[in-house]
Amino acid sequence: MGARDVTWDLLVAGGVTADGTRTDVAVRDGMIAAAGPALERDAAQIVDVPGKLITPGLIDLHTHVGPGYWGIDPDATAWYSGVTTWVDAGSAGAYTIDGLRRVAAASGVRIPALLNISAVGLAGRTGESRDLGNCDVGLAVDTLQQHRDLLRGIKVRIDRDTVGDNGVEPLRRGIAAGDRAGVPVMVHIGTTPPSLDEVLDLLRPGDIVTHCASGIAAPLGPAVHAAVERGVLLDIGHGSGAFAFDVLERQLEAGLRPHTISTDLHARSLHGPVFDLPTTMAKLLAAGLTLREVVTATTEAPARALGLRGGRLTPGAPADLAVFSVKEEDFEVTDAHRQVRRSPLRLVNELTYARGRALIPKLPAPVPSWIPLTDPQRAALAHRERSLRALLSTPLVGVDGLAEQFPRENRSS
Repeated sequence: MGARDVTWDLLVAGGVTADGTRTDVAVRDGMIAAAGPALERDAAQIVDVPGKLITPGLIDLHTHVGPGYWGIDPDATAWYSGVTTWVDAGSAGAYTIDGLRRVAAASGVRIPALLNISAVGLAGRTGESRDLGNCDVGLAVDTLQQHRDLLRGIKVRIDRDTVGDNGVEPLRRGIAAGDRAGVPVMVHIGTTPPSLDEVLDLLRPGDIVTHCASGIAAPLGPAVHAAVERGVLLDIGHGSGAFAFDVLERQLEAGLRPHTISTDLHARSLHGPVFDLPTTMAKLLAAGLTLREVVTATTEAPARALGLRGGRLTPGAPADLAVFSVKEEDFEVTDAHRQVRRSPLRLVNELTYARGRALIPKLPAPVPSWIPLTDPQRAALAHRERSLRALLSTPLVGVDGLAEQFPRENRSS
């Protein structure tokens, strides 16, 4: 029987969803063809995952994969983390969008993006909006229109280092561009001035506040509640310095819950304190969110926020899937300020599929020379490299694991 004579190309069988429902997922032509218990086992490839957690491919609403100071290679992390959609949050501006497009075209995962209101994007560490000449509303709108297939919104970083003396004017311009193009704005919050209230008061329903549990911005006042009540979305955006357990815990006590969970994964946060999205999800579990809540906040919720395809295990959705072992164990997790909590669960990725194809392992690139690392981080990276070298330089199997691929002819002497 040929592969095209079967019902499905791929059947991932025996998994459970975050609410405990048993489900199989069938794939044909890169799309989910069916989902439900006990599907017909008539597939070119059947992968049994009994009792494993199966989710839509995770959607990370805040990452940096474009060229520049912050960018990382998504494929080197995607295959072991379950993240199949990496939203690049402002790495590129109008002047640098072509570089991000090349990254997206070459990647095995989906890379929708938010356009930086500053045309220079994140070529450097900060300061992109100190020159308002770079924050050209008309240019941003034209760029959004020309790259509708790639761009889903506007990103504006508002903190003292980024805007200098310009206050919230870059945000005003970002919102003006968003209004004209009909897209949401994601705003990064951090050090003041400008004040957090000035930032929040400008936001519209559907706009996104990333770094919402920042220990630096500490968004806890009436303006945060007012913003949420009118439909502004809160996004975790962990990053190197923008997630604090004590702030999140106070928000949860006050009834403020993050709408989406994202990593702000970039060249400085990849090796800690973020590491990856499943680790970030465990931090929210440690704060008291349920497994179902953290899965929703990394699948359905970010898909709705930006109008992305995927996020659900339904027929007609892209066949982006992730399979996890759910380890019921005490798992130590750390925020950006070295506050420690214990998660009751650890999510360990077993398989990741994008468009119905399993993502293959890929080694990470060396850390750029400008990225600061602690001595323990350097030692751990060196140990990992030695371990990989030892693993790959050892013959894969011994004689008992080999076949004689080209037998010699049995000639009589």
